[in-house]
Amino acid sequence: MLTISYNLRKHRAISELAALDAQYSPDVLCLQEADTSDLAEHVGRLQLAHSTTGNRLGLAMYYRPDRFEPRAIRAFALKKSLHDRVLRPAHERLLGARLVDLTHDREVIVASFHAAPLTALNSLRRHQIRTALGELQFLGPGLPTLMVGDYNYPVFKENLAEKVREAGYDLTLSDSRTYTRYKFFRGHFDLATSAGLEMRSVRTLPRGSSDHLPILVDAHYSDLRAEDEIDVVI
Repeated sequence: MLTISYNLRKHRAISELAALDAQYSPDVLCLQEADTSDLAEHVGRLQLAHSTTGNRLGLAMYYRPDRFEPRAIRAFALKKSLHDRVLRPAHERLLGARLVDLTHDREVIVASFHAAPLTALNSLRRHQIRTALGELQFLGPGLPTLMVGDYNYPVFKENLAEKVREAGYDLTLSDSRTYTRYKFFRGHFDLATSAGLEMRSVRTLPRGSSDHLPILVDAHYSDLRAEDEIDVVI
């Protein structure tokens, strides 16, 4: 399962999506900072699954209809930062989809996530990640899960990875930095969190017109029994 995650930087990189589909043939495309009023129903071979509605610049997800069939799709509001309360840039920061994989005759959860901006504390972003993973488990208990997006977590990722592992998930960074706009905030902002999946690779793709570089996640199913419980304790 190939998944691309891309923060469009206030929708600036929207014109690049068709080329990404043509070059990398993703099965799922997860977007952040997309103008949800200006999204095409189809991008190359991909079909729009859903987008958030609580804010203009939000989340969206596309999928390959010959590979997946949506079973349930939900947008979730997460704990707000002071930045969110004052400027109200985002209400829904998680978009999760329960998909039927027609190729393998099984279900999987895929989500697009956008954490609070850098003005917030890491503790708030950990709270958002914890809540997001919990909501996805309600959406599909015990199913293989992949959450990708802009985590806005520039430092202390080792601590975040440890907390994620304690919760039964893996946090995977890409092979090179995904954000280089500011000298003091360069690093891996765009990450992948997974359970029940073998992460073969996470690649940073070439820069486009966004301040974030897209990432390409190559994930394969691993053995995760449906009755296994994942205790979210971040």
